[in-house]
Parts: sequence; structure tokens; C-alpha cells
Amino acid sequence: MTDATPPKPVRIDSWLWAIRAYKTRSAATTACRAGHIRVNGDKVKAAQLVKPGDEVRVRNSGFDRILFVKKTLVKRVGAAVASEAYDDRTPVREPVVLVAQRDRGAGRPTKRERRDIDKFRGRDANIDGDA
Repeated sequence: MTDATPPKPVRIDSWLWAIRAYKTRSAATTACRAGHIRVNGDKVKAAQLVKPGDEVRVRNSGFDRILFVKKTLVKRVGAAVASEAYDDRTPVREPVVLVAQRDRGAGRPTKRERRDIDKFRGRDANIDGDA
């Protein structure tokens, strides 16, 4: 006998906690209150219901994580089962390249500033073998 009943919608904070997007349900609720969660493009409250097919955007550290709901979960499950409940369509982030730049007219760098610049560039401070 197959179960043909449609999946029940669940609260967004509960679902985000169940798929391990947040460590606690209260952290997911706080993110909803702060406006960091969007479902189908709209900011939502923690009690908003999600169902399979919905697009959920989770803002974390200034970047959006785009998740499509495949299965609704109420209880927290293992990571392998949780990853089957959503489809992660987050674009790959470009690596950030930092460039060392001194203020124009600041003169020659001091010995300490030169060491910091060398450390930043990944150079070894003892190139000549000086101790």
C-alpha cells in the first residue's frame, strides 16, 4: 500500500532547524525576526509554512544561500537525510583577493610594516638566511 497523501506544510523555523541550517530552532526564529529568511521572495515570520517546491533564501554572513524545499521535516535528522530534504542552488562564491596598499605619500615602510607586508604576501622573513 503506497502513501499518496500530500506532505504537510511545516513552520519555516522548524524546517530550517531540521535540515541543520541553524543549530537551534530559536536561532532560526531569530533569523526570521531579523528578516534574514525569505520564502519565494517575501520576508517571513517564523510561523510561515513551507511546502515542497518553495524557494527559501537564507542570509548568512552577507551571502544568500538558496534552498529549494524537496521534503518537509519536523524533527531534526542526520546530515545525510537532511541533505535529501532540500536542493541547494547557491551559486559558487568567488574567492576574495586582498591587496596590500599603502597610503600615498606615507614614505618608506618601517621595519615592522615591511615585515607585516612580507607576512601578508606569504614571503618568508628570513630569505637571506639572516637570523
